[in-house]
Amino acid sequence: METQRTYDLVIVGAGPIGLATGIEAKRAGLDAVIVEKGALLNSFLGYPTGMEFFSTPDLLEIGGYPLTSRSYKPVREEALDYYRRVADAEGLAIRLYERVLRADGEAGRFTVVTEKGEIPCRAVVVATGFYDVPNPLGVPGEDLPHVSHYYKEPYPFSGQKVTIVGAKNSAAKAALDCHRHGADVTMIVRGPEISPRVKYWIRPNLVNRITDGSIAAYFDAVVKEIRPGSLLVATPDGRREVAADWVLALTGYRPNYPLLEALGVDFEGPSRKPVYDPASMETNRPGLYLAGTVCGGMDTSEWFIENGRVHAAQAATHIAERLSVAA
Repeated sequence: METQRTYDLVIVGAGPIGLATGIEAKRAGLDAVIVEKGALLNSFLGYPTGMEFFSTPDLLEIGGYPLTSRSYKPVREEALDYYRRVADAEGLAIRLYERVLRADGEAGRFTVVTEKGEIPCRAVVVATGFYDVPNPLGVPGEDLPHVSHYYKEPYPFSGQKVTIVGAKNSAAKAALDCHRHGADVTMIVRGPEISPRVKYWIRPNLVNRITDGSIAAYFDAVVKEIRPGSLLVATPDGRREVAADWVLALTGYRPNYPLLEALGVDFEGPSRKPVYDPASMETNRPGLYLAGTVCGGMDTSEWFIENGRVHAAQAATHIAERLSVAA
């Protein structure tokens, strides 16, 4: 009977940081496999069509491979093609559409349990990001078919009443985009204004559209219920029923806490940040590491591809050194 292969490392997540970790692991002499619950770069598939990254190409590169772009900042489709080509060039072992459930055992003798079976390994790196888990509104009607936590493109909403819940970058860009393409846009904003953290080249335009009445907005407002064709909103002037053919609840995202909990990761502080050593990226559970935006917990503006890339080398180096000592 053939003995099941034991990997040095299982990497959970096939986004940019997961791929970067796979590259660094390979260069450190580790036998690694990447396991992803969905498609390659699954989170990118939820990004808006033609979305422009805020960063220049060099800040998004991994493995020393140049990212070329037709403009100053790359768009979603260019990044998708780039990271796929990097994964192919490196010959990374990747198992797609295989959800990780937990990791049994201990450092040096883990068994990663997935929906499709078991993968023996010596260490685990979690690079799952946060974009796959939306922050819920927690109101009746949130699961109705005309409600979405993701925005792809404006064309389905032309000539329609679209209510956008939220006031940060994603909500601001979607509001302007839908407005430009003929939608009747209303924004529901929990705070007193459009977030000051909205990018400086987006916020003034949106504020002007609200000021001139092109885009309606309710501030200090909270959605209480979503109904077919409308929302019930609590405002400083009392409850209002706002007509809506579509609702885009762009209220942000969070790490996959159920998975992190199943893996034995502890958390700290009001942002529920995972506990890890910033030098090695090892969590409170020996042999289990983190990399990328998942490290920020609910503070999703702390880590990005740009500054999270370094986690890949930190984790791979520490794992390689530990396994070398144990050998």
